[in-house]
Amino acid sequence: MKKLRVIDFFCGAGGFSEGFRQMGYEIIYGFDHWKPAVETYNHNFNLNCVVKNILDFKSSIAEIESLPNTEIIIGSPPCVSFSSSNKSGNADKSLGVELTETFLRIVAVKKHQPNSILKAWFMENVVNSKRYLQTAYTFKDLGLTEWANKNRISPLKIAIDLYENSAIINSADYGSFQARKRVISGEIIKKGKLILPKSSHSEDGLDGKKKYMTIGKMKQNFPHPFTKLSDKIINDPHYQIKISQSQLTDHFYDTGIYKVEWKFSKYWKINHPFMGKMSFPENENKPSRTITATKIANSRESIIYKTEINRLGDGEYRLPTVREAAIIMGFPITYQFIGAENNKWRLVGNAVCCSVSRAFAKVVLDVHRFSIPSSLVLKNKPKIDGIVNLNTYKIKSLNKPPIKNQGSRFRRHAIKDGNLTVTLSNYDIENNPKSAEGKWFTSIQYGTGKGFPIQKINDKYYKNLEEIINDYKGGKEFLKYINNGFSEKIGNANELQKLYELQISSTKHIEPTELVDLVQEIIDELKIENVEIEQKKLIVFKHKEKIPVKQFFALYAINKISTIANGS
Repeated sequence: MKKLRVIDFFCGAGGFSEGFRQMGYEIIYGFDHWKPAVETYNHNFNLNCVVKNILDFKSSIAEIESLPNTEIIIGSPPCVSFSSSNKSGNADKSLGVELTETFLRIVAVKKHQPNSILKAWFMENVVNSKRYLQTAYTFKDLGLTEWANKNRISPLKIAIDLYENSAIINSADYGSFQARKRVISGEIIKKGKLILPKSSHSEDGLDGKKKYMTIGKMKQNFPHPFTKLSDKIINDPHYQIKISQSQLTDHFYDTGIYKVEWKFSKYWKINHPFMGKMSFPENENKPSRTITATKIANSRESIIYKTEINRLGDGEYRLPTVREAAIIMGFPITYQFIGAENNKWRLVGNAVCCSVSRAFAKVVLDVHRFSIPSSLVLKNKPKIDGIVNLNTYKIKSLNKPPIKNQGSRFRRHAIKDGNLTVTLSNYDIENNPKSAEGKWFTSIQYGTGKGFPIQKINDKYYKNLEEIINDYKGGKEFLKYINNGFSEKIGNANELQKLYELQISSTKHIEPTELVDLVQEIIDELKIENVEIEQKKLIVFKHKEKIPVKQFFALYAINKISTIANGS
């Protein structure tokens, strides 16, 4: 049988195409505006594609008609403007919409042109994209009025229907090492609708399905990044591919991160003011969380592993290597990425999971009753000539910790309990200025989302809490520690700000992040009762009746910090 041909728009590194190639399709061209993506695509598919702006097809029908006719069209429009993590979901969506509608314009022409050979088209994007796209597009909507009239089609006829032809899928259901949720839109032309592939995996592994692939399973028989150079044979965690260790690229290098970075990540994961708790480090008994396009170590979205070598503090935790991230995305270990580390990471994080695209490729073969390959079509030997290999086989020196910009804002709480947080900040959280204000604030937040009350606490207020704290087990020891030792470690407002920006403590005073963390450690060490009490004589927390005892302790210490810092 003649191979079905595929053309890929916004091809990136080629994850969407790779899944189709593994099912025996012929990949004939990929379009992308980013040079490292095109070079990576060419390298892995032995093509000579050139850098191209997809928006060129928006203004020229002739350009669309000059495209090769293929049985399959796939595309993954850039998701960054649609992503809820981009500027907290407030980023401009217009470019994302424009790029997506340009892709749909191409599909409409190729689907409805005379003697069309198109058998299927598929589009992948973040779940949030559904909110900004129409449920259906007429030829007029896609700027194809003149083309439709020329081909005796009403411009008001629906050219692309997304309403019934879009679905949210989880890559873990198809054998990925990652629980990545994305919306897939498309159509198998013969059926006039999107047909979802049956899932092969599930969390419990029941009903004849396999259990989810986990991070731990990926690591189980795969060397860690600090492995010494050898000629040992490496087995691909996904595929029946074996290569020598010397041929495995982008894995044997130190991805250890600074303590100031992983501590921020840990805080935002397990103690976020208004979002749920996440694992730190990653839970290796589950599939990975979504690999993102940005390699970052100090955010809630960072993927962080415990380092395999004996290090504490700086380097105690690490990021995945580019190769680990690629495996999580479903790329074979022979697949190569062009460019420096950040470019490689972006190429991997922006890709489509190969297991997902392979599943949709199989559906097309099934529907048309074409033969299914007896084994996956794979590149068993890596082509590493000309590749910048990240492998160093060295332990890096972590002697230049990152610093923050002058005037950076600080916000941190010691405990999240009873839906409350008692916060130390260097700006008025309620008024939300863009930079530090030269003084420090104590405040209480009532709730786990925006819009809940914020109660500002004046300096020296901590003195009102001593009687309450004394009444509880560990209270006297807590007050003794805070007032004899802890207080001496608090610098003035300017010094606290400087230490925060430098991300270090001085010989005399402690950086504010560590001060707040120390408050939590003291409360935990003293085993303060985890009970709620009713406020009777003194109403401290004005918007709630019952308050966890720990929050009185936290308020005392946080307010002591702001009071001393401000010289009150």
